[in-house]
Amino acid sequence: MGADDERRVTITAIAQEAGVSVPTVSRVLNGRSDVAPGTRERVEELLRHHGYRRRGSRATRRANLVDLVFNDLDSPWAVEIIRGVEDVSHAAGVGTVVSAIHRQSTSTRQWLQNLRARASDGVIVVTSHLSPPVHAQLRRLDVPVVLVDPAAGVPATDVPSVGATNWAGGLAATEHLIGLGHRRIGFVTGPTHLLCSRARLDGYRAALEAAGVALDERLVQPGDFYHSSGFAAGAALLDLDDPPTAIFAASDQMAFGVYEAVRRRGLRVADDVSVVGFDDLPEARWASPPLTTVRQPLAEMGRLAARTVLRLSQGEEIESPRVELATELVVRDSCAAPAGERH
Repeated sequence: MGADDERRVTITAIAQEAGVSVPTVSRVLNGRSDVAPGTRERVEELLRHHGYRRRGSRATRRANLVDLVFNDLDSPWAVEIIRGVEDVSHAAGVGTVVSAIHRQSTSTRQWLQNLRARASDGVIVVTSHLSPPVHAQLRRLDVPVVLVDPAAGVPATDVPSVGATNWAGGLAATEHLIGLGHRRIGFVTGPTHLLCSRARLDGYRAALEAAGVALDERLVQPGDFYHSSGFAAGAALLDLDDPPTAIFAASDQMAFGVYEAVRRRGLRVADDVSVVGFDDLPEARWASPPLTTVRQPLAEMGRLAARTVLRLSQGEEIESPRVELATELVVRDSCAAPAGERH
């Protein structure tokens, strides 16, 4: 239908393509019997093909399914978000379909095809970019969308999002290390295309600047939120001629990788190098030593996203399109004053 692919399909457009009148399409939609079988079949096929949904009909035509879409599923924080979404969806009698689309156009097309075939009451997209073509198709299917930790910048005002105070978390973690006396503080970034990663880095930089500590760019190492990148970044930092006395990793998994880099150099976490993470995954408290980290309310983010998308599926208005839940620094045993400043 050309340009209609970029916006909600209308009864008028369906009628034009079928070569019938608008009242005829309305009669098909309302199940009236006074339509010739061949005409009904042609109109119904076009309605299915274009994913037409009547305005205002969503509340009475529930799929009782919510889609939860990730780029990747192989991380503990994804499990926490799934747990939060399922808490709400299960209580509402709604199933959860979990998918990973890996930022590939082919997997995205397959997911959209599956969605079109079975219907959904709403879609929750986690740490991903909602491209305009995908958003247009979801709008055409009349499927509401909520973003969790949107990837690239602030989403459009008509797309609600749930996030956390990443900048404040990065600031608090770095301020804690500065308060212990650290001045050479390494930072392991998350993926740079993610808004949450950039916010945590900005919080780190803001804390250094406020304390009058010059930023040494060699102390900022790239990471991707996973163990191996934390290990590689930790090794690179510890191999500097003037290594940091503390390392702040932008995820707990990377912090655990830093732990291993410290251990392999015959050093000890806290005694020789302080380490801070971000997320407060369940295993953070069982690490050796227990990890100081920024608690991100992952399960609550999932719960809020699910409540929001279910409200949208009922046609309710959302009070605020952008909600950020508070982070909190959780102090455990992985940090201490620099060795030279202990009394």
